[in-house]
Amino acid sequence: MARIERIELCMVDLRPKVMRTDAIQSFVSQETPLVTITDSDGARGTGYSYTIGTGGSSVMRLLADHLGPRLIGRDADQIEAIWHELEFATHATTIGAITAIALAAIDTALWDLRARKQNLPLWKLAGGAKDRCPLYTTEGGWLHLPVEALVEDAVEAKAQGFRGSKVKIGRAHGSEDVARLSAVRKAVGDAYEIMTDANQGLALDEAIRRADRLRDLDLAWIEEPLAADDIDGHVRLNRSTSTPIAVGESLYSIRHFREYMQKGACSIVQVDAGRIGGITPWLKVAHAAEAFDMPICPHFLMELHVSLTCAVQNGKYVEYIPQLDDITTSRLRIEDGQALAPMTPGLGIEWDWEAIAGRRIAEFNHEIR
Repeated sequence: MARIERIELCMVDLRPKVMRTDAIQSFVSQETPLVTITDSDGARGTGYSYTIGTGGSSVMRLLADHLGPRLIGRDADQIEAIWHELEFATHATTIGAITAIALAAIDTALWDLRARKQNLPLWKLAGGAKDRCPLYTTEGGWLHLPVEALVEDAVEAKAQGFRGSKVKIGRAHGSEDVARLSAVRKAVGDAYEIMTDANQGLALDEAIRRADRLRDLDLAWIEEPLAADDIDGHVRLNRSTSTPIAVGESLYSIRHFREYMQKGACSIVQVDAGRIGGITPWLKVAHAAEAFDMPICPHFLMELHVSLTCAVQNGKYVEYIPQLDDITTSRLRIEDGQALAPMTPGLGIEWDWEAIAGRRIAEFNHEIR
């Protein structure tokens, strides 16, 4: 039985490749905690998570001071036991983003280690439902872009084989959202999916009103229309529209997802491994969603989520937003508008440690033995 001997922690700051704006914010930074776990056999696994610009230092202190030391001497293959022990050890700070993000970095490292030692790609180890999944793009649909740019990007994405494009909504007046989306629909035709995302930027009355105005555009979904903790509001909205309502990127517990699904507050589940606490709880949410006949369309982290989406039967879409290119040597493989599951052992992410060394924030380098 191999036991954990060393934990290496670092954080890099990745700037977005394009300007990214939505209804409530503009992204200028992606703080990316990296955790590498080495066991007594000399095997290594690396995991990661992310913030959108704030909280990274708190995540790193939680990892270095509280979570990391608890791993030393543990059987690295007892992933379920470790996850629950770490969650209980931080019960005073759960359920919350900082703790979930820290747990995610550790949990993905443990799954990477297990998969590498078993010489299996993650998607097979975690379920092996399929080896590819349809892909949609978000990179050309940001809220600040003019209509002409939205149309051009969607037409190009369709020509490249993407199955859909996401367009941010939440402009000052609903008529602007209608005009922008109508122009995209006219350009791409009826057989191409248009996803929308309000990023929690609407009040309930306005969300109901806009969903009604957008109904005839046959949208794939409206994502995060309301504040993520407004479950009753989502119930009322979901009952008022035939357009699917998608939630998940801002939920941090499997129990939050359970309540959304039980109450009929959503139609599409967008669980994010980097925010729910890692692969272990991600799989629980995905399997629960299957019981409710709901598809999984995870938020962001395409390099990781391609494997998880392919692991489960109800994985429907992978979201194309490249963000790790500057610190990895691997790339998402795309064929006929579908993301292909990696065939290499582990997460399928090959880290460029030389590039990482040049981007590390010095004060957060830490080693635990």
